[in-house]
Amino acid sequence: EKLQRKGDLGIRIPRPLGNGPSSFIPEKEILQVSKVDTRTQEIFEDAFAALRRLDNISLIMGFHPQYLESFLRTQHYLLQMDGPLPLHYRHYIGIMAAARHQCSYLVNLHVNDFLQVGGDPKWLNGLSEAPQKLQQLGELNKILAHRPWLITKEHIECFLKAEEHSWSLAELIHAVVLLTHYHSLSSFTFGCGIMPEINCDGGHTFRPPSLSQYCVCDIANGNSHANHHDDLLGNQMCGEVEVLMERMKHLQECRDDEEASQEEMATRFEREKTESMLVVTAEDEECVPSRDISRHFEDTSYGYQDFARRGEQVPTFRAQDYSWEDHGFSLVNRLYPDVGQMLDEKFQMAYNLTYNTMATHKDVDTSMLRRAIWNYIHCMFGIRYDDYDYGEINQLLDRSFKIYIKTMVCSPEKTTKRMYESFWRQFQHSEKVHVNLLLMEARMQAELLYALRAITRYMT
Repeated sequence: EKLQRKGDLGIRIPRPLGNGPSSFIPEKEILQVSKVDTRTQEIFEDAFAALRRLDNISLIMGFHPQYLESFLRTQHYLLQMDGPLPLHYRHYIGIMAAARHQCSYLVNLHVNDFLQVGGDPKWLNGLSEAPQKLQQLGELNKILAHRPWLITKEHIECFLKAEEHSWSLAELIHAVVLLTHYHSLSSFTFGCGIMPEINCDGGHTFRPPSLSQYCVCDIANGNSHANHHDDLLGNQMCGEVEVLMERMKHLQECRDDEEASQEEMATRFEREKTESMLVVTAEDEECVPSRDISRHFEDTSYGYQDFARRGEQVPTFRAQDYSWEDHGFSLVNRLYPDVGQMLDEKFQMAYNLTYNTMATHKDVDTSMLRRAIWNYIHCMFGIRYDDYDYGEINQLLDRSFKIYIKTMVCSPEKTTKRMYESFWRQFQHSEKVHVNLLLMEARMQAELLYALRAITRYMT
């Protein structure tokens, strides 16, 4: 009744934007998760108690409570617990990283946190207003987000040997982990169509609901699992899951039968790497420049796109020369205790997570498929595992899936609902969220490897 009276007084009340946490996944499916799974419910309650909020990222990750627990523990440690960097620096670095991809959802979240821990509002006008020490991070932020293979020990030296604003190794590791965390979390945010919380900037609008925000296919879909245009694609889609399972079985048999030579394996990797450069992201439309705080942090002249267009090659990074398990993990743990361990658990959790199902099929070993997804992302970054046959990737990942992966990992701000819907059409939303966790963690690990390798080279 009060609301009604306000209306009578001519006060305009904004309407919440969007329908729930994600514009890709029906709200009722997301809310169902915590009702069914008591573990998820407990994690949500703990997160709310710690932060006084439950963000939409956590709600979506709630499909996978084991992972969510590991994710929240790591993120809490990076942002809140004892560490080399002061609290307001941590949130500011989160803003810088998310702004690389114009991820206003994460930018707004951290602007609030930055101000709450006493950050200077002037810094939000752009990097030039921040202390010199943070300004130095601008270049590293760009390279890490778009071309991490270009990071050299000379970059690292600039930080550690700066005259008056030098960084310690521990501070630099903390900053690198935060940058890679928020670059990859931007991928997850766009990849799951995450919407602003109702009480955040961008969560409300005065515009009346209009049809123009939807594409025709959304209206036809009713935005639910029962896609109306599936009928048209029925023949083409029918058995998508079965075909994939059949291929996995066939590849397993081939693995047992024949061993390709080292030369052949290397050739298959180079071929896949070159092809991955040519996969076009998101119909390559130009992005609308953002209107929020991230506009102050952007250098739109620098992205993943332009180097591929110019035909630059990504050099090959051999995993046996520098891997997370053998090198990166111990370096992080030495300079920022406990964090190497937490990251390791989070990577393992995403990589090994399985319910042994594919769509409606039970008791399926999906390890081959998970490995193909992870290795394809690392392949796009030039990282090669000697013992992996990259010929498997083309058998298991079809074109629409590769376009989605490439867009979400390299230019996540261009991810569209149509792309999300066009891969793995018979799979459940929880399985697609699982894919997004794999993409996010594989991207983070790839970026980290290049930065940590450069730090190791500087130190030796």
